[in-house]
Amino acid sequence: MMSALLSVDNLKIVFRTNGIDTNAVNGLSFHIEEGETLAIVGESGSGKSVSALACLGLLADNAIISGSITWNSPPNLNKEETDFSKIRGTEAGIIFQEPMTSLNPLHTIEKQIGEAVKLHGKHDRPALRKRVLELLDRVGISDAGRRLSSFPHELSGGQRQRVMIAMALANRPKLLIADEPTTALDVTIEAQIVDLLQDLQREIGMAMLFISHDLGLVRQLAKRVIVMKDGDIVEQGDKQKIFVSPTSQYTRSLVEAKLKTKRDKLKGTKTTILEAKDITVKFPIRTGLLRRTTDYVIAVDSANFQLHTGESLGIVGESGSGKSTLARALTKLIPHDGSVYCDGDKITHSSSKLLKPYRRKVQIVFQDPFGSLSPRLSIGEIIAEGPKAHGHKDDPILHQKVSKVLKEVGLEPDTEVRYPHEFSGGQRQRIAIARALILKPKIIIFDEPTSALDVTVQRQIVELLLELQARHELSYIFISHDISLIGMFCHSIMIMKDGEIVEKDSVQNIFGKKPSHVYTQSLIEAANRK
Repeated sequence: MMSALLSVDNLKIVFRTNGIDTNAVNGLSFHIEEGETLAIVGESGSGKSVSALACLGLLADNAIISGSITWNSPPNLNKEETDFSKIRGTEAGIIFQEPMTSLNPLHTIEKQIGEAVKLHGKHDRPALRKRVLELLDRVGISDAGRRLSSFPHELSGGQRQRVMIAMALANRPKLLIADEPTTALDVTIEAQIVDLLQDLQREIGMAMLFISHDLGLVRQLAKRVIVMKDGDIVEQGDKQKIFVSPTSQYTRSLVEAKLKTKRDKLKGTKTTILEAKDITVKFPIRTGLLRRTTDYVIAVDSANFQLHTGESLGIVGESGSGKSTLARALTKLIPHDGSVYCDGDKITHSSSKLLKPYRRKVQIVFQDPFGSLSPRLSIGEIIAEGPKAHGHKDDPILHQKVSKVLKEVGLEPDTEVRYPHEFSGGQRQRIAIARALILKPKIIIFDEPTSALDVTVQRQIVELLLELQARHELSYIFISHDISLIGMFCHSIMIMKDGEIVEKDSVQNIFGKKPSHVYTQSLIEAANRK
């Protein structure tokens, strides 16, 4: 029998805030042997991530921990006595769930990955750069040499996630703790990352603690599975047993939560509400001491499409393909070439007469609701911000409107006095939807609205959006890396790659016939693997 790299016995975690104790984990026990993969699944707030952080001594000071955590040594939980710096990096690497908040915004990608390499070995500058380039190439960052001087905000969500993976793998750890490592990745890159992780396991015998809400990935990677809810283990065992014959009702609800239907064709007259003509977005590349512009990165290249009233248009593509950039161009958040028409009117940055009403008609829900909600404002203030910006500063019934829209998205009106950090990921996403909905828009653009949510919450959000669309006759642009989800939610699909629209067709044609473009075919094949 192989020796256990990590053993956890009766782990209990309590967070104490202002004298109030909140139980996060209630008696978790597991072990991970060399080379194996153990998966922990469960809804948001079930205790998955805090358990992993406790194993590396990364919890906040208000965490009270009991039980034992053993790293091939006598049990020891006392931070002052345990040198976790010797465990992190070589014994265990970790991929955090939110790369934007985990990467330093002031340092380049080369410096941050290089720092992870230097901490556990000596490298001269050329050797260090070579190692960083190898890692970036290994995790699928294209044109890695040009990305070395990039800062985190200059990368897409998926690219930032891959940088985090490169940092975690920098010192070939014995155990990799992967906390939602493929959340922001499209299915083709996700498949590459899964293959990469499996290759590393074969090469160096690396074990993995895999935390995910994606049961399809868990099926591919894990040997054993732990299902958690509200800090408790509700079921654990061999992967086959968990997925084929679960004993817990909660586990069965997770397994059966995936949407399985395709969207019907759009009915009625097709009236064009939004049209994009030759939308092109370029970002300057600045080099030298004076940071002069020497070249441009074309993020979106001559995009043309129409959106009809009541239609859901899905945009699918790999990380860095230009999906989110196109969304920001459509909402006039970044400059672009080409034209945008809404209800027949041409919208320009200089046309303030049309721009303000246009921004009311077209709302956007961003990928990371925690990052897009101000931590200094209460939920009621956040939702009321839009109406106030559009001239309703003294509206006596604004409070009633806020309460009404909170009910519409499935939240209690009394939540308006609370702050974003007090809510789960799914609840924050509902708040972001409420903020967009209160302005009564005609179009809502969703940028990866369900990527970080577990399957049960994901299904709830999708069902909520469908209900709101039917009630208010909304048109949606739905951006996602999950082509299967797009097929279930949208009427038509637009495939983007390297800034270009390579294919656009109805859901029925894309999934019912063989797609015309080889990239679309690869997306569907990768989705079918799960």
